[in-house]
Amino acid sequence: MTALLELQNINTAYGPVQVHFDLTLQVGSGNIVCLLGGNASGKSTTMKIILGLMKPASGAVIFDGQPITGRPTPEIIRRGIGSVPESRRLFATMTVRENVLMGAYARHDRPGIAADLDRMLTLFPRVAERLSQAAGTLSGGEQQMVAMARALMGRPRLLCMDEPTMGLSPLYVDRVLELIQAINRTGTAVFMVEQNANLALQIADYGYVLQTGRIVLQGPAAGLLQDAQIRDAYLGGAHVE
Repeated sequence: MTALLELQNINTAYGPVQVHFDLTLQVGSGNIVCLLGGNASGKSTTMKIILGLMKPASGAVIFDGQPITGRPTPEIIRRGIGSVPESRRLFATMTVRENVLMGAYARHDRPGIAADLDRMLTLFPRVAERLSQAAGTLSGGEQQMVAMARALMGRPRLLCMDEPTMGLSPLYVDRVLELIQAINRTGTAVFMVEQNANLALQIADYGYVLQTGRIVLQGPAAGLLQDAQIRDAYLGGAHVE
């Protein structure tokens, strides 16, 4: 697996509380990789480290062979990492069209932007139906699609998604997972942080399990789905300490 993104021996702390302990993982080019774990495991902090929203105490973040540790977020996005944050974080009073086009803020190729917008409207027909609506009036599932379209307008090579199925109805959960696979088939790698191990592992190529800041399990997703520890802790079996 050729690594597009690597986290190497990341140590992170909030004041005296250490969050990561030598966290090491990688996302291969063209792969879907999931980071699983419960609350307070360090999943969302991992995403902040990748996106430059937080600087680790030590360790390195490497993207496409170049160090990006602690670089400004706009620079990281320009280098080819897109973000679909937890809770979507749309501009509620702006229209859906305006929100989607915000993803192309750093671009100046108008024909390319127009072509990509058309592509987004084909990929996300629900978004196309609601272009003139205020984004805050959409359902959670529709907002997630707008957030995904916004991220893809930056033409990322890696799409980072923080809890993409959280708070969605079962219908939209299935649709969002289908869309993640469709995006991946176009060649975009996906790194997703998820609590729902069963859903994430069904579409991922590789998975990591994070527990109190340490990777405690990792491997091909199909194998993790069959792992007794995963089943007991995350897939509805009796929890084992």
